[in-house]
Amino acid sequence: MQNRITQLFNIQYPIIQAGMIWCSGWELASAVSNAGGLGLLGAGSMYPDVLREHIQKCKKTTDKPFGVNVPLLYPDLEEHFRIIMEEKVPVVVTSAGNPKTWTKKLQDKGSKVVHVVSNVKFARKCEEAGVDAIVAEGFEAGGHNGREETTTFCLIPLVRQAVNLPLIAAGGIANGAGIFGALALGAEGVQVGSRFVASIESSAHQSFKDRVVAAQEGDTELSLKQLTPVRLLKNKFYQDVKAAELRGASNLELVELLGSRRAKRGMYEGDLEEGELEIGQAAAIVNDIKPAGDILREMWQEFEAAKARFCGEWR
Repeated sequence: MQNRITQLFNIQYPIIQAGMIWCSGWELASAVSNAGGLGLLGAGSMYPDVLREHIQKCKKTTDKPFGVNVPLLYPDLEEHFRIIMEEKVPVVVTSAGNPKTWTKKLQDKGSKVVHVVSNVKFARKCEEAGVDAIVAEGFEAGGHNGREETTTFCLIPLVRQAVNLPLIAAGGIANGAGIFGALALGAEGVQVGSRFVASIESSAHQSFKDRVVAAQEGDTELSLKQLTPVRLLKNKFYQDVKAAELRGASNLELVELLGSRRAKRGMYEGDLEEGELEIGQAAAIVNDIKPAGDILREMWQEFEAAKARFCGEWR
């Protein structure tokens, strides 16, 4: 397929692997890029020196484009971007902040800049800021999420109507039928997170991967809405948060409950009860753990099958 997304990133398939904290190191990013998609490093869980190490390892293990995802609310932001510009990373995906601040600086150094949004208002701000593309992420997505709770099925056509930028759909996409649906709604590519968590190359703990594969419909919920909404697998930590919110806990109490290492404890160290387990609703679709390249190629085969089935049925 050739469209604005594949041409913008110089990739074979319009599939971007989300840059997820504690799950998206150089092994996953390079594997996805080598298979024809766009792999992203998750800088949100990396100190600056660790980020540089992962960027350099990506350069050694793939000659294809790759990128870095940077949440703009995280510390060490200037140091992260200094390293990204020094290392000449081809693609930078930003989220959770104002895209105007860094877009032009990164583009001047040769990077393509993409920003993640959850509503039409911020999509328009991205267009004003001059980003190269937008990821519109629906309510189904894992990790930090929009407060509007707009589903991907509603969000993509709304954003498509509002802006003319290349558009990537995210949230609830874990197979080829999902890709077909996203493109039918007006997207030109997809960003996939949860499916790639359950890959051999994912840096997530094996216990977390197994828990993702075992997840069923209804096993995740958007939580911590008073702070920054995040979709979590239901476990003891989730239940503690829910109980605190129901009794009217203050933001300070919730911050103390969350602590500083809760996400690492869950996703990277494998504490399935006390850890924060960020994953999307699409976990219910994920049934196995396999190499990332196989996942990407399988998704594209499923996309082709869905397209052929649709064309055959409606001919």
